[in-house]
Amino acid sequence: MAEVVVKDLVKRFGTETLAVDNVSFTVGEGEFVTLLGPSGCGKTTTLRCIAGLETPDEGDILIANEVFTSSRTGVCLPPEKRRLGMVFQSYAIWPHMSVAENVAYGIQAQGASRAEVTEKVANALELVGLGSLGERNATKLSGGQQQRVSLARALAYNPRVLLFDEPLSNLDAKLRERMRIELANLIKELKLTAIYVTHDQAEAMVMSDRIIVMRDGRIQQEGDPHATYNEPANSFVADFIGVTNILEGKAGEMENGKGLWVDVPSLQSKILCAKGIEREIPSGSDLLVTVRPEYIEFAEDGANDNNVLRGRVSDAVYLGQSWDCLVQSGSLELRVHIRGDAEIRVGQPVTMSISPSRCVVLRD
Repeated sequence: MAEVVVKDLVKRFGTETLAVDNVSFTVGEGEFVTLLGPSGCGKTTTLRCIAGLETPDEGDILIANEVFTSSRTGVCLPPEKRRLGMVFQSYAIWPHMSVAENVAYGIQAQGASRAEVTEKVANALELVGLGSLGERNATKLSGGQQQRVSLARALAYNPRVLLFDEPLSNLDAKLRERMRIELANLIKELKLTAIYVTHDQAEAMVMSDRIIVMRDGRIQQEGDPHATYNEPANSFVADFIGVTNILEGKAGEMENGKGLWVDVPSLQSKILCAKGIEREIPSGSDLLVTVRPEYIEFAEDGANDNNVLRGRVSDAVYLGQSWDCLVQSGSLELRVHIRGDAEIRVGQPVTMSISPSRCVVLRD
C-alpha cells in the first residue's frame, strides 16, 4: 500500500488546450478512489501523469512520500521506475503469448528468477480466477477473461498502486455489472491503493471509497458516494450523477431549526430546503435546488407536510421495480420515481410530498 499525493497539477496540450487545471488530491493507503467525469474532463490525463505516461507542465506527484514528478525540481521518473500497475481499457494483451506469458512479462522485465516468475504468475492467476488457463492462448479467451489477464499482470508486478483506465467499458452490461463487484472486492481484500477512471456513474458509486468528479480539467466535488449523490455541490454534479430535478428559485427566510424557504415560481409554490444551507444565503438571491426523483412521494390529498405540491401525471413508463413518471406541476414537469406496485395512469391528478432533508440548495 502507498499514499498518493497530487499537488497543483497542470497539463496543457499545445497553447490552447488546458487538459488538467490545477488539480490537487490525496489517495490514502488502501483507498479506492475514482476519477469520474465526461469525456474530455481531464480524468485520464491526470491518471497518465501519475503513471508517468504524460509529463505535466506544473505540479508535484508523490507516492509513498517519494517524489515521482516535480515541476519545481525537474524530477520526472519514467513509468518503469514507478512500480505502478496499470489496467487499460483495451486489455493490452500480447496476441503471440499464452496467458501465463502475458502475466509474466512485467516480472521478467524486473529481472526476477524463473522460480519467482512461476510462483508470482500462479498466485496472480489464482487471485483472478484463471488458475487453470495459464497455458491457453490469451486471445482465445472471452473479453471478461482477457480483462482478468490484464489485472493479473498488474497484480503480479507487486505494484505500489493500481491504476485503472476505464477497464470495464468494453464488456457487455451483465458482465460489467458482475466484474465491478468482483474487482472492488478483490482490491479491498488485498488492501491495495487504487485510482480508477470512468465516465460510468454507477460504476463509481458501486466501487469507490471516494469519488472525485471532474469537469473541464477541474475538480467539481470529492466525497464518498453517498454524499456525492445526496449532497451534490453544483448543478453539474447533480445532473451528471444519476437523474435529478433542478429548480430555479429565490432565497426566502430561514426557518429556525428546519431550513431555508425557497420561492419556486415555476411550481407556484415555496419549498423548504434543509441541505446545502450551511453558508450564508442572502434573502432574495437567485439559487438552484436539486431534488432526486425517488425522493418525491405521492401523498394523500390531506398531506400537511412542509413541501406539498399538486400536479397531474403527463407520462409514465413502467420499469418493473418502479414507475418513471413525469408530473406537470405549475409550469414545470417533475421527474418522479414511484415503486412498481403502485397504480399509475396518465392524466391522474396527484399530490406530492418532498422531505426538506431531500431538497439541496446548490452552490452554483
